[in-house]
Amino acid sequence: MNLHAFYRKESVGDILLVRLFNEGTTVSYEKKDDLVILKDDEKVIGYNVLNASMHFDHLEEGKVKINEAFVERLNQYLSTYKEDSVSSDYDDHFVVGYITEVMMHPEAMNLHIAQVDLGDQEVQIVCGSRNLKEEKLAVVALPGAVMPDGTVIEASELMGVPSEGMLCSRKDLGLSDKTGLLYLDEDDYHEGDHYFEVMKG
Repeated sequence: MNLHAFYRKESVGDILLVRLFNEGTTVSYEKKDDLVILKDDEKVIGYNVLNASMHFDHLEEGKVKINEAFVERLNQYLSTYKEDSVSSDYDDHFVVGYITEVMMHPEAMNLHIAQVDLGDQEVQIVCGSRNLKEEKLAVVALPGAVMPDGTVIEASELMGVPSEGMLCSRKDLGLSDKTGLLYLDEDDYHEGDHYFEVMKG
């Protein structure tokens, strides 16, 4: 199960947003006290926990680090309402990449094609950011990643050019309202790192 969670108190309120799968659209919901169960037909695809700070300790703004302690606490909370336990593959698909080459898109003046080294593989990403530069470390959302706004990243084609993910800004990651790609310090990050694991230690 590809478990994701977000907490954006400043913009959303004291609500923990939990997504269980990369596919599915909420078509109905059920509320049990502070637990809102999100369903796609009969399938549970996520939860919203209201008054989250009363039920979960140490919530930080932005993407929640999914580790064994968080999954255990979530399952304890869900068991109170006789909900099935959840699991995680502990891979959120946000990795650090090194931009090795940037080329103009042949069909779009406002798009560029970036070659990005992830340590164990190289991917091609079409990007429209104005501050895209070579020889920089950036955060890459690979196919399967779920953004804080609920968008699921998929491999795609943009104007005929394959793109295998997205280069992220602070705004994309729910860290601030700043647009433009987020570049990382090479003393702190290396290509292939799982971004949120290194960021939050």
